[in-house]
Amino acid sequence: MPRRLLKNSQNKTKPLYIELSKAELRHKIDEAISMLQGCRLCPRECGVDRTAEEVGFCRTGSTAIVSSWGPHFGEEPPLVGSGGSGTIFFTYCNLGCLYCQNYAISHLGEGSEMSTEALASVMLELQALGCHNINLVTPTHQVPMILEALERAIEGGLNIPIVYNCGGYESIETLKILEGIIDIYMPDFKYSDPNVARKYSLAEDYPEVAKKAIKEMHRQVGDLVIEDSIAVRGLLVRHLVLPDDLAGTEEVMRFLAEEISPNTYVNVMDQYYPCYKAFDIPPLDRRITLEEYKKAGEAALKAGLKRLCK
Repeated sequence: MPRRLLKNSQNKTKPLYIELSKAELRHKIDEAISMLQGCRLCPRECGVDRTAEEVGFCRTGSTAIVSSWGPHFGEEPPLVGSGGSGTIFFTYCNLGCLYCQNYAISHLGEGSEMSTEALASVMLELQALGCHNINLVTPTHQVPMILEALERAIEGGLNIPIVYNCGGYESIETLKILEGIIDIYMPDFKYSDPNVARKYSLAEDYPEVAKKAIKEMHRQVGDLVIEDSIAVRGLLVRHLVLPDDLAGTEEVMRFLAEEISPNTYVNVMDQYYPCYKAFDIPPLDRRITLEEYKKAGEAALKAGLKRLCK
């Protein structure tokens, strides 16, 4: 069952990590770091020793690599509010999407190594700027480094929710380490067809993995809770509509409604446009049509989903 909502004196929900003792958090950090040896942080389980700076699919060693950070006003409304979502874009990725709209970061490696102390300072800086949350973008392969920085940031007074903004290709073992730390899980659910996932993201097991991961996320935090128009806890799922229904939208929506919750907060996204290698891969070489997007929205409603992002 999702953890209960702990309120502060102003009747606001406190971030989950506030409930963790220093010893509990340190234990989780140690667990995560141990997974870097024979790396199994994500479902690829590359097995390289990242503590010895060996690299696998994600091309990342044992130091955080960050592309950029700052208040973001283009995220979903419950994350943005008036102060913005405090996004931190981590370099590289554990997926290989051939149409990635952030390909300069995820494929080309745009970014610089960042120490634990510097990353903690970034989190505190975003809070000081008035951001409503710390939004970790593509964090999967850098979880141990993020947790070490979070420990320091908490000591420095961090007290806003943590958003885990990921591609949906997650290890249950890693997610269980994150239980009690992450307030808002925001995974993509990209595909329902393993053949499409293999062809366009180099991950044939993606549909099965994403379903299990989203179930675990929902077990931890439940449906999205919004207070005073701001998200404070729960699951928010993104689904990017692709040309020719390559994403398998109807099955994705059915799964979310029937196997997660009809109250799942879902963003059915219409902003696909060709990027990276997509220009040479029909039908990904074009934007989606209005009719394709309408059909995707109808599939969500038909499945019984009640909370669609507007």
